[in-house]
Amino acid sequence: MAKVEALPYNDRTVYSVAAFNRGVGQWLSRLPTVWVEGEVTELRRHDRWATVFFTLKDPADGSCVGVAMARGRFDAQRLDLSDGERVHVFGRPELYEQRGEFKLRALSIERFGVGAHLASLERLKATLAAEGLFSDERKRPLPFLPRCIGIVTGNAAAAKRDVVTTICSRFPPASVLVAETYVQGPRAAADIVAAIGALCEHPDVDVVVLTRGGGSFEDLLPFSDERVVRAVADCPVPVVSAVGHEQDTPLCDLAADVRASTPTAAGSTLEREEHRLERTRERLRLAPALAVERKRAALEKSAAKLVALSPVQTLERGYAIVRTDSGEVVTSTTGVSTGARVDVTLAEGGFGARVEEVAP
Repeated sequence: MAKVEALPYNDRTVYSVAAFNRGVGQWLSRLPTVWVEGEVTELRRHDRWATVFFTLKDPADGSCVGVAMARGRFDAQRLDLSDGERVHVFGRPELYEQRGEFKLRALSIERFGVGAHLASLERLKATLAAEGLFSDERKRPLPFLPRCIGIVTGNAAAAKRDVVTTICSRFPPASVLVAETYVQGPRAAADIVAAIGALCEHPDVDVVVLTRGGGSFEDLLPFSDERVVRAVADCPVPVVSAVGHEQDTPLCDLAADVRASTPTAAGSTLEREEHRLERTRERLRLAPALAVERKRAALEKSAAKLVALSPVQTLERGYAIVRTDSGEVVTSTTGVSTGARVDVTLAEGGFGARVEEVAP
């Protein structure tokens, strides 16, 4: 840290502008991070800029303070802010020394009331978890071949188009029943619960997909409403939750039997089942042929053993079988005597003979 030094000037202590700004900046850097509330105005963001700028205004008396935030950090919060919105900004006072401009260096931004919502959701999450609504033991497998797929989605929503198109194109035999409802705003939670109940009244529906596209934290709040979470947990058929983007985790995700990262991924789940069914069908089609081939190979192996053990194979190597008149095989000279008649069998044909001499 550069030292702030005064210039000697008769009986006065005088600082240059650079030294003055540096001293004020160093003093400000020792202040703690704070939360500041106000309305967003003059929001300026550009893809070529490393920093996002806006002004935070107090609606009570018009007091203002400039705010700067790293663009990567700002974009990561996915707030989609616009002028006039009321926010809480967490940051540190900072002085841009070269121009003597005082700003708040923002580290995080929340829409007004988000902190209270988060605390409330954490309490609800703990309560429902203690009841076992999120336990793995409650999760049910998806039906292997669903007769009818119920979809809870917004009216004319892109999420509805994505999931219906995916199901119809990748799993044509599936029957789809769509229940359109509000998916954001004060009426959404009650309407979502009613839509789930209406779908389950149809006897053919054996899986429900709860879906909506991405949105702000407030937009997705209905899917963390206790009524919706309990409706998902109590649903008589398995539920797939496909709400928001992959990084969004509303409480209905935890209660659902399966969570899909996007609405399109929910339809892809059925595609995987179709592929699994196709592989099973192919295995069943090939099973008889494979069984016959295995039996044929076993028979060939046994036949080869029988051939190797066959007496004919021995005769073909120049050996012969000698039998007495009574048909008994001669295996020792004790079985014949001089003058006895014998039959000799060769690999091809045979002949009769008379014993002229018996060797010991």
